Amino acid sequence: MRVLPACVRLIRQVLSPTLLMLVAGAHWANPVAAQSSGRGANVKDVGKLEFETRCASCHGTNGKGSGPLAELLLKSPPDLTSLAMGNGGMLPMERLYDSIAGDKSVAAHGTRDMPVWGRVYRTDAADYYMDLPYDPEAYTRGRLLLLLEYINRLQQR
Repeated sequence: MRVLPACVRLIRQVLSPTLLMLVAGAHWANPVAAQSSGRGANVKDVGKLEFETRCASCHGTNGKGSGPLAELLLKSPPDLTSLAMGNGGMLPMERLYDSIAGDKSVAAHGTRDMPVWGRVYRTDAADYYMDLPYDPEAYTRGRLLLLLEYINRLQQR
């Protein structure tokens, strides 16, 4: 019996399969395997692309906190590859989701240096869909969960 990672269970709970297919395409769960098997030569790793676009400038392409802008920050960005190790081997999905979305502030963390990506994603959706009906929360949730799935793949186990 194969145990699903926490991020996959959360994705299945939050998004319907239809929406998931629209957001990420048929091979969202394992784009690396799809590409290496030759079946998905045009499949994009949406989570990795999201990470490289939004996170790598501070966290580095390897997620270790060594991005080109890291030295300009007052507080060093955390090493995203060791989050699961510091949490009993499981990626702290809810805490990470809330931190990236920025919808809940954590007083103990002090001021917020990281951009509120949830707000950015909702704005992106409005610009993309314009007059078409859409659900901005589902769009935002989908992008955040794909990003978290990629961060889960970066974890040192």
